Amino acid sequence: MTTDKRLLRGARTRGVVLRRAVDLASLDGLDGLSFGRLAADTGMSKAGVQTLFKSKETLQLAAIDHARELFVAAVVEPARGEPRGVPRLRALVAHWLDYAEEPLFAGGCFRAAVMTEFDSRPGPVREALLRDQRDWRATLAAQFRHAVTDGEISEIDSELAAFQLDAVLLAANTALRLGDSDVASMVWRVLDHLLIQCPQPIPANSAVVRNSVRG
Repeated sequence: MTTDKRLLRGARTRGVVLRRAVDLASLDGLDGLSFGRLAADTGMSKAGVQTLFKSKETLQLAAIDHARELFVAAVVEPARGEPRGVPRLRALVAHWLDYAEEPLFAGGCFRAAVMTEFDSRPGPVREALLRDQRDWRATLAAQFRHAVTDGEISEIDSELAAFQLDAVLLAANTALRLGDSDVASMVWRVLDHLLIQCPQPIPANSAVVRNSVRG
């Protein structure tokens, strides 16, 4: 029982430190994380924080994983209740906007804040950030594919559409940080434009198709 309580207390302490770490990283970058700063901000000893994470790289990787968990809980999971395809795609964008506008992290979108630090620095931290980027784009692309499969829109390059939408969301994060409160409407216009470019296909038995064949 004593061991269980210690493990629970350790997990809670780790969670408190990581929550502060992701906020700091979203403001100052992953390189801005330090055991001393986290100790001062959480009321722990520097040695205690270092015992939890051993090295700065371990701390950075743990912060990335924690930010990912919080992002999935705030953006991806709530959208799962919507039908796949366009409704879920719109739900993902709506929850992403909430995530960036509130914001969930002090500096806005975590990935947008830290990716440029490591995009040219090979190593485990870069790979972890790249994994998160690929997973998010794959989540968006899957819904574009479902929209085609379910007949909501005609054929579209789902990976390209996901890339474009992700780029717009990252730009929106920057705009929000600069105080542009109208950026959400532009995000929706971009998504609508992507979907309008590939409108719902005409059923093969429709009058339009029959008339065109006769002509």
